[in-house]
Amino acid sequence: MTDFLTDYGVVIALVCAGAAVLYGALVTQRLLRRSPGNEQMQEISGAVQEGAKAYLNRQYAIIAVVAIPLAILIAILQDVTTGLGFVLGGVLSGAAGFIGMNLSVRANARVAEAARGGVPPALDAAFKGGSVTGLLVVGLALFGVAGYFGILVLADRTDKEAVDALIGLGFGGSLISVFARLGGGIFTKAADVGADLVGKVEAGIPEDDPRNPAVIADNVGDNVGDCAGMAADLFETYAVTSVAVMLLGVLTFAQDFAREAALYPLVIGAVAIIASIVGALAVRTTTDKVEGALYRGLIISAVISAAAFYPITDWLMSDPLSLGIDSPDNALFGASVTDLWLCALIGLVVTGGLFVITDYYTSTRFRPVKTISQASITGHATNIIQGLAQGFQSAVAPALLIALAIFGANELAGIYGIGIAVMAQLSLCGLIVALDAFGPITDNAGGIAEMAELPEDVRNVTDPLDAVGNTTKAVTKGYAIGSAALAALVLFAAFEIELAGEEGGAGLTFSISDPAVLIGLLIGGMMVYLFVSFAIEAVGRAGGQVVEQVRKQFRERPGIMEGTEKPEYGQTVSIVTAAAQREMILPSLIPIIIPVIVGLISVKALGGLLIGVIVVGLFVALSMTAGGGAWDNAKKLIEDGAFGGKGSEAHAASVTGDTVGDPYKDTAGPAINPMIKVANIVAILIIPIVHF
Repeated sequence: MTDFLTDYGVVIALVCAGAAVLYGALVTQRLLRRSPGNEQMQEISGAVQEGAKAYLNRQYAIIAVVAIPLAILIAILQDVTTGLGFVLGGVLSGAAGFIGMNLSVRANARVAEAARGGVPPALDAAFKGGSVTGLLVVGLALFGVAGYFGILVLADRTDKEAVDALIGLGFGGSLISVFARLGGGIFTKAADVGADLVGKVEAGIPEDDPRNPAVIADNVGDNVGDCAGMAADLFETYAVTSVAVMLLGVLTFAQDFAREAALYPLVIGAVAIIASIVGALAVRTTTDKVEGALYRGLIISAVISAAAFYPITDWLMSDPLSLGIDSPDNALFGASVTDLWLCALIGLVVTGGLFVITDYYTSTRFRPVKTISQASITGHATNIIQGLAQGFQSAVAPALLIALAIFGANELAGIYGIGIAVMAQLSLCGLIVALDAFGPITDNAGGIAEMAELPEDVRNVTDPLDAVGNTTKAVTKGYAIGSAALAALVLFAAFEIELAGEEGGAGLTFSISDPAVLIGLLIGGMMVYLFVSFAIEAVGRAGGQVVEQVRKQFRERPGIMEGTEKPEYGQTVSIVTAAAQREMILPSLIPIIIPVIVGLISVKALGGLLIGVIVVGLFVALSMTAGGGAWDNAKKLIEDGAFGGKGSEAHAASVTGDTVGDPYKDTAGPAINPMIKVANIVAILIIPIVHF
């Protein structure tokens, strides 16, 4: 059996990846057969589709301008196969986001129409739409990594040469991800901020009111930010982690067993895809209990995966562990199949832990959100103060959980064990992305129900789904950040091992007592804050343009508020699209240009830079995403009637907090994930030109 898996591991991965794509095709076909509602609902949904397509087409055109010269440079610096891998990674990452987004903007009207029949059919339509995006992400990522590895091996490349070429694929996915996360985040929050400040605060009209000229742009932003952005983010995390663990495997084990070590993470991902499909099919309810139904699917997938990981580990890794490590100095010396399996279980436990922790800090059921809502009674300033405090606190428990996971996996099987833990954690990202995409679909469905003036009983279904969607979006961001930090740690280990193989790199260490390393640490931390500041400023500038546009339309066209004249939605969409595309370029280049400059000066400073980016990036991202989510749900808690309800002073203060938290949780915070990994991948790619 070991020989079969060794020889056909790539085939197994490709078959399971194909199953994910097939699932997406069948569910898409079934979903699109549902009724999209009346003519008005279809018109609103069509406007969102048109805006989202126009935005992504323009975004990919801009990325191509940056990517083409980078592909040529990588081919020169490394080799042609690495350059081709870069192109393949970018194309697959873009395809995952584009296809998923296209289904999401078609599912919204169908969810609103299904809501006429109650929660069960609406939940089924919304989750199935999100699950297509999720399974496509893991399917395309595994297909790209396993397929390209198989092609290179068939072309007589060694395992090491094939994995080196895959680093280019990871970089291609990362480049798409940082642009998608940042550009989509700027778009969605600029539209959201503009719509809220003028619509809710100044004009006093409800959210998703069709009289608001920014309402279509807001719905477009939900899809290009939370759907396409998250898809690209976790695509590249999945692909990059797979490649990094494969690289560690071929560098750690003797040459006779390098193939098994390289295929092991791919087969882990493959069996988890089947488990994820089973879990996705289990998400259904006959009651109004939405959250339990969603998490039941995730739990079922985790249990199936945990059970499947042991025989996979035994089949593939028993010989490499017993015969492939011949030095007591190696961290894997003495490790067993059970040890590696326990590392995989640690990854699954981290997934559950991050979900529970993030849910605690962002859900209306628990103390952190309630304290922010209560602080709103005494004004805007106290809302901001309490929100900042809760955001900072929210980073503590995830950091401790990740530290314990690193310690446990390292004790069991060294850095390779940490890599397996991260791969197991990411093996469930198909369902994680599904939970995230569920959010914008239900949000748009509620908006369509409001704008199309559907009966109140429809909103009574879409509003609870939207509330759950806000929670799932928040917890999936915590998961994405945790996995990004662990993936970056694995990449840094690969960077160190690759350096050791270069002339002048043997025995190289990164000690904080070395001034060059300390300088690098400071520069790495600085990069995170510079990146965040550019992102938040971009939302502020773009949001200001939306505010002026909405005010202008209200001023020049008084019939809008009276309901006798329709707003010009397209003008707002065009303004936000242009602003987001313009503003995303400079910050996106930070993790590419600065590591190259530092590496050309000092490789020790480059190592310090990578450590600084990982540590500072983890804490900033966690505090921003959880803090922003808490601000958002504190506003929703008040809107549900707590602490004075809608129209109260507390409500006005909570809107301010939510407006501040928007660029935190949906623009700057999530975009740190790919930024961390881009810096680490760039460092690996430029090893041939760094200064020792």
